[in-house]
Amino acid sequence: MKAVAAFALLAAGAQAAPHYTFPNLAGTAAWSSVRQTANFQSNGPVTDVNSDAIRCYQRAAGGAPETTQVQAGGKVSWVAAPNIYHPGALSAYMAKVPSGKTAADFDGSGKVWFKIYQDMPTASGGQYTWPSNGKSTIDFTVPQCLAEGDYLFRIEHVALHSASAAGGAQFYISCAQVHVSGGGSTSPTNLVSFPGAYKATDPGLMINIYNNGGKTYQPAGPAVFTC
Repeated sequence: MKAVAAFALLAAGAQAAPHYTFPNLAGTAAWSSVRQTANFQSNGPVTDVNSDAIRCYQRAAGGAPETTQVQAGGKVSWVAAPNIYHPGALSAYMAKVPSGKTAADFDGSGKVWFKIYQDMPTASGGQYTWPSNGKSTIDFTVPQCLAEGDYLFRIEHVALHSASAAGGAQFYISCAQVHVSGGGSTSPTNLVSFPGAYKATDPGLMINIYNNGGKTYQPAGPAVFTC
């Protein structure tokens, strides 16, 4: 009986191993300025693009204990734990915290999010390969022209290995609280909300990445904001 139980535990661990989280920005402790996600133990994904979980996948309402200082035009590095195991598209979004609120008490609701990064795959023999696959640290640049202030910084990796049907895309998401200094005065446009930015049938979310017919990949969501 003990042997059966031990085998079941090993099997469960093996099934969970390919999944991952984004628990912290480089140089910070896990879940210190990143809001703890509902999958912090299971590592499992979000699959419903219409759920509130698609925003920050938070375990509970409220903010993280800290806010990380970053520079406009500077580098911000996210840590993946253990790594980005599945093939799929990596993107990053930011949202300016409204006047009267702080990064710690803003929930990120409404059309406030703008995309600052989107990776694109290479195609060979009808299959896509993404540059983020297998990475444990991912670097992003904060737009130089952003106005100073508090922001939410959302990382999203959508695993597409089982995305041939609607709802098969797996989202791995985290939101960090950051304060941007040394920036400009630009207020980004083309803002989106989560949920609301995606449909399950978007070409970038419902796709066979192993037999793409030579088509160029079409990422979900808005175009990347540039200064």
